[in-house]
Parts: sequence; structure tokens; C-alpha cells
Amino acid sequence: MKPADSLDRRAIDATTPEVPEREYRPVERFWPYVNLPEQPTEEELAALNPELAEALFGASPLPFSISIEFPRFDGPDYARAVAMARGSAEYRETGAGDSLRHRARFYPADAVRVRDLFDLVGRFDASEVLIDDRPVPYARELWLPLLWFLIR
Repeated sequence: MKPADSLDRRAIDATTPEVPEREYRPVERFWPYVNLPEQPTEEELAALNPELAEALFGASPLPFSISIEFPRFDGPDYARAVAMARGSAEYRETGAGDSLRHRARFYPADAVRVRDLFDLVGRFDASEVLIDDRPVPYARELWLPLLWFLIR
């Protein structure tokens, strides 16, 4: 007997098998975060990495800026440094506890205030100078003195 003959002799059953009915009904609210906003909040946009923000939204319309970022430190100058940072064009705190960092953004018209704040926090190695929110080589040694030429 050939295999083809055996297929011909058997009838193929084309009826669908019976499927048992569902015993449960799924809940419509299966995800706990149903009402998430579709657009990011202002805080989320401010916390974006500058390179990611530029890739997503294009070049920033902000003018040239210098930011000084510094950690919490012990001493009488800390309260003055935080007060000066809060008086900047844009101020932001990140982290908490020992990892707390302050970031103050200044524009070229505020060159005197940049110098005064940097005099207080520049002595710490953990302080950073950012040009347009990016770390740039020689920012302390080159960019800050160039900005101080604007002081009249």
C-alpha cells in the first residue's frame, strides 16, 4: 500500500473543534497607569539631557549661557552660594542628601554674578562649569576668563 492511497481512503474531517466558552471576563482597567499624560511636563522637559532635547526638538532658542553646578559643602559660604544661584536666570536642584547639586544658569549680561558665584564654589573639585549645559574642555581656564572680559 502506498502512502498516497491511505490518504485517499481516509476522510479528512474539516469541522472546527469545540472551544469552551470563557469563564471570566477581563477587567477593562488592567494597567494601573491608564491616565498618563501624552505630553511631558515642564519638569520632565527641564530635566532632559541637552543633547537629547536638541535631537528631539531641534536647536534650543536660548542664547549662549554658562552654568555653574556645585554640590553641598560645609562652610559659611554655602548659604550665600545657594542664594546667589537662586538669583540666576535659571536655577535647578538635583538629587537629595549627599548627592544634592545646585545648577545656576547665567547669560553673558550676568558676568559679574557668574564671577561672584564662581569665587565661592570654584575652589571645589566637584564644581562644574557648563557651556550651554554641556561640559566643555577648559571651561574654567578659558571660557570663564573670556566671559570676565565683558565686565566693565
